[in-house]
Amino acid sequence: MINNQYWAMSSHPEGMPKKDNFKLVNEILEEPQFGQVLIKTLFLTLDPYMRGRMRPGPSYAPGLKKDEIMTGEIVGIVEISNSTKIPIGSFVRARSGWTKYSVKSDSEVIILDHSSSRISTYLGVLGMPGLTAYHGLLEIGQPKAGETLVVSAASGAVGALVGQIGKINGCRIIGTVGNEVKAKYITEELGFDYAINYKKENIEEKIKDFCENGIDIYFDNVGGEITDVVLNNLAYKARVIVCGQISQYNAIKTPIGPRNLWSLIRTQSKIEGMLVSEYGDKKNQVALKRISKWILEGKVKYKEDIIEGFQNAPDAFQKLFTGENFGKLLIKVDDI
Repeated sequence: MINNQYWAMSSHPEGMPKKDNFKLVNEILEEPQFGQVLIKTLFLTLDPYMRGRMRPGPSYAPGLKKDEIMTGEIVGIVEISNSTKIPIGSFVRARSGWTKYSVKSDSEVIILDHSSSRISTYLGVLGMPGLTAYHGLLEIGQPKAGETLVVSAASGAVGALVGQIGKINGCRIIGTVGNEVKAKYITEELGFDYAINYKKENIEEKIKDFCENGIDIYFDNVGGEITDVVLNNLAYKARVIVCGQISQYNAIKTPIGPRNLWSLIRTQSKIEGMLVSEYGDKKNQVALKRISKWILEGKVKYKEDIIEGFQNAPDAFQKLFTGENFGKLLIKVDDI
């Protein structure tokens, strides 16, 4: 018998998620049965898509019900194993949710090799955000040397990697961010050509200055005003990847727009939504090998925003929507 705690959604948020939309639940876990393991969570991830899962109504995945555990991936260490495939002491990733401990079937668990990487990276640059950036840009965006790529939320876990992969492929990179610290980070450390601080600068003027010949690829993590401006400045045969719409996630009423899709006709461009889950294990393994190689070569850098303490998960989650987070947002739950 194992004493455990997990965070559940106590109510559907209206607007920005608040602490009272969550509740901390105590439970007793049974010891793992044949083919199962007990995992102690070391890090859990906080991602914008989780806000979508908290909304009532249809989505690409089932929404959370009241009192259901908050969804998400963790990395952890196996403390008890009744599996012939996963020994005690293995570092693993699993979709356990916001929990301190979990019992999972060995078929639901991925063993991690952390000999050359920090264990936390498997929730970031070597996890879902990294694969999202890789597949979204290379499969849908299909960048070519000399093309202009605009990335919104460019200092985030996905956007930062999109820009760096674009640079590896010879593109000019423009990123939108929410403050000057992030602007310096993407230009001085990550190699972006230009940064636009959308909170202080005129987005339309800056886009016209930096993209005189139009935008060939737009990787959209945000939606809203930035996307409206980009659509008005597309180049011929541009590609728009819709990965996230974080500016809309807390909207109480459905926002109006976009109303300038005529620009897709004028430029014969395409717009495509993406889900990383569609790409499969074979493509993911190729992607992870390439990203790992780029990290070792110094071509890819990453930043993590780690919050200490399981009890801080609901408050930290809000940082995703206020722009306070800087890099991949993680909760450190426990030490090895």
